Amino acid sequence: MDFVSLLLLFFSAVAVSRAQVQQETAAETSEGTGINITCSHPNIRSEESIHWYRQLSGRGPTFIASAVKGSKEVPDLEGQLWVSADRRSSALCLARPRLGDAAVYYCVLVAQGEEPGCTSLSSQ
Repeated sequence: MDFVSLLLLFFSAVAVSRAQVQQETAAETSEGTGINITCSHPNIRSEESIHWYRQLSGRGPTFIASAVKGSKEVPDLEGQLWVSADRRSSALCLARPRLGDAAVYYCVLVAQGEEPGCTSLSSQ
């Protein structure tokens, strides 16, 4: 297997409504080597869920997965979305990232009843 370096970028301090999340600005891994993309949301409210998006080069953001607590498989990325018990942090774990997974990854808090999607991202 050719070990091509993947650069994964993250959008830092995405604010939706009054909530705010914080992410690392970038991370790098080799193709096939797992990585955890973490997100901190210490002021999450009970009515909010955690949504993850990714934006491939030259394209708009696309929804990956959402969760309120616990963990959830993300089969399209051979990964898992994990939310801490206190809901103040989450991580998108990519078990075997491929070159095609190099993208900008967004963590967004969405209030119940709010329409999830790019409208939340574009309101920044």
